[in-house]
Amino acid sequence: MAEHEIGVISDTHGLLRPEVTNALCGVERIIHAGDIGNPDLLDQLENIAPVVAVRGNVDRGLWSETLPDTQVVQVGDHYLYVLHDLNGLDLDPVAAGFSAVIFGHTHHPLVEWKQNVLYLNPGSAGPRRFSLPVSLARLSISGANLTARLIELDV
Repeated sequence: MAEHEIGVISDTHGLLRPEVTNALCGVERIIHAGDIGNPDLLDQLENIAPVVAVRGNVDRGLWSETLPDTQVVQVGDHYLYVLHDLNGLDLDPVAAGFSAVIFGHTHHPLVEWKQNVLYLNPGSAGPRRFSLPVSLARLSISGANLTARLIELDV
């Protein structure tokens, strides 16, 4: 069983679907990788679990100025680097000692390992775009092991 269960979400664009609440039930923390859409959405997510969020390219206005462009999240012995657009990655995750890079922006869900670093894009949990799935992810961390599971929401 996982020592830590983290919910990972991105690109909500102001829409928090009821299916998201169900899919994130039981997580100890939620990471939002940007394009939140409005601050009320973060408050709603806080009702599920504590939230760590970064600013995305659509997050504008006074409320978003308090959000950082990147965050480092420690879970157990692992450090997770969070940003919205992977094209903005300006460091070497391996050299920096990160176990994972969490990002959004493309709306394309992705779980990929490169040089023992997990690259995780949960996809978009907001309004459907093109024929892409509406999705999020759960990240399980147990000791040295990280396991990411994409969850396509039935909407």
